[in-house]
Amino acid sequence: MKFRKLICLLSAGTLLLMSGCNKTNVAGTENNNEVQDSAPELQKVTLVLDWTPNTNHTGFYVADALGYYDEAGIDLEIIQPPEDGAEALVASGKAQFGIGFQDTIAASYASDTPMPVTSVAAIINHNTSGIISRKDKGIDSFAKLEGHSYATWDSPVEQNVIKAAMAADGGDFSKVELVSTTVTDVMTALSTDLIDSVWVYEGWDVAKAKVEGFEYNYLDFAKSDPVLDYYSPTIITGDALIESDPELIRSFLAATKKGYEYCVANPEEAGSILCEAVPELDPALVQESMKFLATAYIGDGASWGYIDDARWSGFYNWLYDNGLIEKELGSFGYTNEFLPQ
Repeated sequence: MKFRKLICLLSAGTLLLMSGCNKTNVAGTENNNEVQDSAPELQKVTLVLDWTPNTNHTGFYVADALGYYDEAGIDLEIIQPPEDGAEALVASGKAQFGIGFQDTIAASYASDTPMPVTSVAAIINHNTSGIISRKDKGIDSFAKLEGHSYATWDSPVEQNVIKAAMAADGGDFSKVELVSTTVTDVMTALSTDLIDSVWVYEGWDVAKAKVEGFEYNYLDFAKSDPVLDYYSPTIITGDALIESDPELIRSFLAATKKGYEYCVANPEEAGSILCEAVPELDPALVQESMKFLATAYIGDGASWGYIDDARWSGFYNWLYDNGLIEKELGSFGYTNEFLPQ
């Protein structure tokens, strides 16, 4: 369904002032009656999210609110994903851009008919996901997941990531009690012993735990084994659009990069912009999340959006070596070609 798009309103007086300033005669003096304002028509572009709006997406809302997309000639519409995800809409050409994940799309890439989408930028420089648990459970290392329950969505990649993290710490994944369940409220699920542990993103559920004063332990996949430092999430576009309109991709990413760079430099202001665009979000959670993500969007990378080939291909090689995909992918599925230089 369509999501509310942030619209900046100008007063009537400001509009009149802008109109007067933009109209000049041949000699360069103002003549509002002879010259009409001829702003270029913006190109309508759709971005489909991976979930409901959250701080992973702040840069898009900032770029929209501050006029970066307008400057790039883009009229952006942000929508939430259908049941089959953002990838399907982007692949079909019904959306020009979407949010994807290197791990979840791997199976499609390795199939006989890979989904025709490509990652063109990393939203966050490192994998910021991991396992959260209630502090009194004592799960302060991956090995200590043994004997505890974990809420799984029954994905082979998901479970093998945890298995690898545990193995690197000397743990045995077979000793984890897997509970097939969908957790929508992490703190409640942990507090009521529905499960002992669950996969989360540090920039959201860990931030929420801090806001709520929930005592927790958090285990970071990327720090457990370098091969697990894959890209999650990314911006994807359709392969057909790459062929037909590469300049649109460049313009979109240039404006988006400015939005995320603003987030890094001004996290509090960026959080406020997101909350104004999406008023149902908890401002305290958004601001806590932005404190973390301001350090993570670019992190130790040279610039926002860049995808490192060694990390990308290393993860796909790991999936193949562990029998999780049927063919070697290597560097398949991403490009840095459209990022601003």
